[in-house]
Amino acid sequence: MNSFSKLDALHLKVRQNKWFNYFTVFNRVALAAGFLPAGGVKIMGERFTDLHNNQPMGHYLEALYHTGYYYTTIGILQVVAAMLLLIPRTALLGVLIYFPIILNICILSLAVRFEGSLLTAPLMVISCIYLLCWDYHKLKAILFSGTVVVTQPKITDNKFPFKFFSGVFAFLVLFVFTITHVFDLMPRNTVTDCKTQCDDAKNPGACNVFCECIHLKGQPFDKALDDYHTALKQ
Repeated sequence: MNSFSKLDALHLKVRQNKWFNYFTVFNRVALAAGFLPAGGVKIMGERFTDLHNNQPMGHYLEALYHTGYYYTTIGILQVVAAMLLLIPRTALLGVLIYFPIILNICILSLAVRFEGSLLTAPLMVISCIYLLCWDYHKLKAILFSGTVVVTQPKITDNKFPFKFFSGVFAFLVLFVFTITHVFDLMPRNTVTDCKTQCDDAKNPGACNVFCECIHLKGQPFDKALDDYHTALKQ
């Protein structure tokens, strides 16, 4: 049995399991719930957050808000992706639209250390990858034969996959711990919130300067962070 045959057999076994089907529905609904309100706000032409312009994510979102129909188009795509995810026959198309959007949000959140989506965005990316794997047979058919097989295999396995869900739980714990400890300094949403972390910082004075440079002086995030790290070495 070659690698593709083994993968096909494993994939079929997973899709025949009742609990994996429930988990798939949960992922689709959760992802849809994440994009419907966010997309609706953009379609209505409203600002997505009330972050001030000096805050790194606020600066980006304010600029995005002023891009006209580009801002609206993102909202439309978010709503369309969410709606398609809720329909089993169109769920794959939905995740294919959803994935590049949330991947961009994930990278942005990590780049500016935005706590509002620092945990959720990466998890949504992983959720999309899971759904892509769930529809592996469709992707394989499109890429190699140009046709799509949409037949849902009959559910024949009711056994709860303890190993899989234990792994999911362990991953979530490790992920949350890593994300909340990997960054030495966060810009936070306001200068007051930012300064609450300074008492525990390696250099409280430099930390306060960092917060003021971000929120009061409007300096670029990377420059303020570099200045803080330089101060640590002195």
